[in-house]
Amino acid sequence: MNDKQLRQHVIDELDFEPSIDSADIGVLAEEGVVTLTGHVPSYVQKTAAERATWRVKGVKAVVQNIIVRYPRLQSSDEEIAKRAIELLAWDSSVPDGIRVTVDRGWLTLEGQVSWQFERSAAEKGLRHLIGVTGITNNITLKSIAQVSTVKRCIEEALKRNAEIQANQIRVEIKDGRTVTLEGKVDNWSERAAVEHAVWSAPGVSSVVDNLTIG
Repeated sequence: MNDKQLRQHVIDELDFEPSIDSADIGVLAEEGVVTLTGHVPSYVQKTAAERATWRVKGVKAVVQNIIVRYPRLQSSDEEIAKRAIELLAWDSSVPDGIRVTVDRGWLTLEGQVSWQFERSAAEKGLRHLIGVTGITNNITLKSIAQVSTVKRCIEEALKRNAEIQANQIRVEIKDGRTVTLEGKVDNWSERAAVEHAVWSAPGVSSVVDNLTIG
């Protein structure tokens, strides 16, 4: 597939996705690297556009340059912070102790949790807030497992997943916390499944994804 075809496929996928207003999104493609530009009316649409792009076969990397431009008067940082704290407090999957900072609509989350799903839930629950222009998730994970235990959990999870050819993926762990992935997957869906398996292991605090697609 050449760059022109890949660009058109991404445009078609963005147009096809009902949750995205793609009228003001620009797409560039060069050697499998897709750059998204322009603006959308909400942060949740910005993240949806990136996910839709990754679904297109042939995409190797995404440069996310879309900005969020709300069509009506934005909420103040104080209002956004108050609503964010309330949402986190009502979410049973998010433990107490998450701190929220807001700067011109951009949320920064800090604190410590035991599991990656708790870290993800804190961010996911805030994406739909009106006035949010971006989220930086600085929540850290507690290290609760030994290297051998973490590696075994990851490798067993990869073998159980029907989408993944586990023998093509190498897993290395540094200090029981940072997982490095090497190898090859067929598409973005498989890559996402591998990352999900890794993040589900106890003690993993960061992932270096060197997997190639294709």
